[in-house]
Amino acid sequence: MDVQEIRKDLQKLANPEKAKLLQRFFKTGKGEYGEGDIFLGIMVPEQRKIAKKYKSLTLNEIQELLNSKIHEQRLVSLFILIDKYKKSDEKIKKEIFNFYLKNTNNINNWDLIDLSAPNIVGNCLLDKPRDLLYKLAKSKSIWEKRIAILSTLTFIRNNQFKDEHDLIHKGVGWMLRELGKRNQALEERFLKKHYKKMPRTMLRYAIEKLPVNKRKFYLRK
Repeated sequence: MDVQEIRKDLQKLANPEKAKLLQRFFKTGKGEYGEGDIFLGIMVPEQRKIAKKYKSLTLNEIQELLNSKIHEQRLVSLFILIDKYKKSDEKIKKEIFNFYLKNTNNINNWDLIDLSAPNIVGNCLLDKPRDLLYKLAKSKSIWEKRIAILSTLTFIRNNQFKDEHDLIHKGVGWMLRELGKRNQALEERFLKKHYKKMPRTMLRYAIEKLPVNKRKFYLRK
């Protein structure tokens, strides 16, 4: 099976010393964001070469690699998925898009997202409604939140700025609102310093839970 061959090829390139460095860099210790992630110590260019060699993998085989606890196996599977997406027709692209979203629990470190989300999620939504991104931005998963943000990089590269700004403004306003629920004085200290320059959407989200008189104060000004 190609999956077994990929695993063998990766194992041959394993570098225990680099693996130790990567384990620390990607915060894989107990209680850290990458807890449990296992590294072989292989650099990205080498992983891209392996992905190119096995670019004919099926989605089922890609799923096998994505299920792995080994970081490099998941990243190689994503490189293959991106290549498959780029070369597919619209029907298959949609299938790959849905496959990607079903695997967000396996796309669970920042480099995996940064190297794949713009190429698949961002590209697929380039000429479509972006409601999904707002849903992902509100997810309890930090990785789904990151997918939402990084996917907008494709819009920026294509000079589509409005949705990018809307998404960011709403996200920042939402975070300020959550802060205010726990410490209103701290939120208002920030607002009093910045509210005159804040985009209207961001401000409305930020003050949503404040008393009516305070909401009116900030909006009037």
